[in-house]
Amino acid sequence: MEYKYLSAMAEENNTPQEANNEQAAPQEAQAQPTANNAEDFLSNFNWHNYEEGIDVIEDAQLLEFETLVKENFVDTADEDVIDGTVVFMTEREAIIDINAKSEGVISLNEFRYNPDLKVGDKVEVIVDAREDRTGQLILSHRKARVIKAWDRVNNAHDTGEIVNGFVKCRTKGGMIVDVFGIEAFLPGSQIDVKPIRDYDQYVNKTMEFKVVKINQEFKNVVVSHKALIEADIEEQKKEIIGQLEKGQVLEGTVKNITSYGVFIDLGGVDGLIHITDLSWSRVNHPNEILELDQKLNVVILDFDDNKSRIQLGLKQLSAHPGINWEIQSKKVKK
Repeated sequence: MEYKYLSAMAEENNTPQEANNEQAAPQEAQAQPTANNAEDFLSNFNWHNYEEGIDVIEDAQLLEFETLVKENFVDTADEDVIDGTVVFMTEREAIIDINAKSEGVISLNEFRYNPDLKVGDKVEVIVDAREDRTGQLILSHRKARVIKAWDRVNNAHDTGEIVNGFVKCRTKGGMIVDVFGIEAFLPGSQIDVKPIRDYDQYVNKTMEFKVVKINQEFKNVVVSHKALIEADIEEQKKEIIGQLEKGQVLEGTVKNITSYGVFIDLGGVDGLIHITDLSWSRVNHPNEILELDQKLNVVILDFDDNKSRIQLGLKQLSAHPGINWEIQSKKVKK
């Protein structure tokens, strides 16, 4: 019995020790990886960030930051037109805030058309250079205007919208017109319904135009002022033609002079005074009696069924030498 008791005591004393030994085995097994992890950690540890006090940024935080930047800041790599605000002006430049990492600069030469530009004004810009030699963000208002202008010009051409243009100067065959910042061509034949003798009278004037042609390949725009006048004249013409009667006296304007007669503008309808109906006396050339743009009264002698050809007379409004005036005036009224 004593032997069994001692054996039991030995087993009890040995049990915790064996258990401790069994627990120690895995700990020893784990000790080796822990040492390796520490070495890896120390070798990969960013001592610079630690010394500079830079905290480690988790992926979720970084993603949140990138999302905020994307939603609140403009990507200066894009070539889209951006709305900016003038925040400061110098004698030569305008500082524009486009909600980017830095403000941009535009030369005031690009705003010569707008001498009243001031701080707080909204302007359309495009990023011309992300950084110049000094690291400055360079913007362009002129290029942005051109991009937007083409959109507006194309829309005006498609819809028939009437646009305002500034006549800049004369050129061969017509005029140069600024439309939305684009230089458009106004042919001389499209200025007015009557021949133009002094083109300079239109320079530096703002007029209404219709975009009649666009060459997308060469970026050419053709405008017409005559097209607008013709639309108005067509309405006037219908009204005038409906009221025409033979013997009717109307006021007109000399539109063109030829060797065989004079064309008279009756307010949208043209009539012809043949050289033989200008005067009772002999006339070698109509310019001996009349001049361009001269206003005068004429009498309707005849017209065709469509009233597209109207024959006018001038001498019939004056007495024929040797014929009683009362008799002559009765003929005119008939």
